Amino acid sequence: MANSPASKNSLTINGLDAGYASVRVLEDISLSVSHAETVVLLGTNGNGKSTLMKCVMGMLRPASGSITAEIDGERYDLVGRSTEEIVDLGITLVPEGRRLFPKLTVEENLLLGAFRPTARGAIGRNLDSSYETFPRLRERRSQLAGSLSGGEQQMLALARALMSAPRILLIDEPSVGLAPILVSRTIEKIQELKERFELTVLMAEQNFNQAVRIADRGYVIVHGQIAFEGRNADELNNNELVRKFYLGL
Repeated sequence: MANSPASKNSLTINGLDAGYASVRVLEDISLSVSHAETVVLLGTNGNGKSTLMKCVMGMLRPASGSITAEIDGERYDLVGRSTEEIVDLGITLVPEGRRLFPKLTVEENLLLGAFRPTARGAIGRNLDSSYETFPRLRERRSQLAGSLSGGEQQMLALARALMSAPRILLIDEPSVGLAPILVSRTIEKIQELKERFELTVLMAEQNFNQAVRIADRGYVIVHGQIAFEGRNADELNNNELVRKFYLGL
């Protein structure tokens, strides 16, 4: 599941406009995620974070702009590709709300994550790695996903993404529906996964205090536009816009 030391995996978005029918949601979005970096996209509900994730994954075609991924040193234009093609390249989304199959077992959900061709030959190794990373899932492997706690379901959603052997991992609102202590543990686990598997991570999150703990850099999105780019966690912490919207200062 680990990336080759020589591989380079990054994501670049330039001048992206997108929406639904006549409703413009994103306007002139430009951002980048470098190799093995965690970048957070901060914004309250309704500001376009999930729409951006859908554009990257080919679930929504942007009106204009470019989305380019570098996977193992090769560049790919993602606009116009199907979601299946994008996943096949090594880009995986952990969606908001987890989107598990509740009437399938934990292990069946994990195996469904390994459908991309590159991952199929390493199912056993990746399954062992997922259970090693999330021991609770090994204990629950025969249990229906719908009967898991919220924190366990978030573990399963992350582990299912790992089963595809991703190079670039998108995570949409991992804190939604979780108690504060579980949010903290989930954020720590994302950092652990990034470091262990040398993943390139773009995480959309509205819980500023938790997200900034693991951020190398970050962007604040307001009304579908990038309102601020923080080049490090300190810049995010000390920005007036962030302090106003997230810290109440």
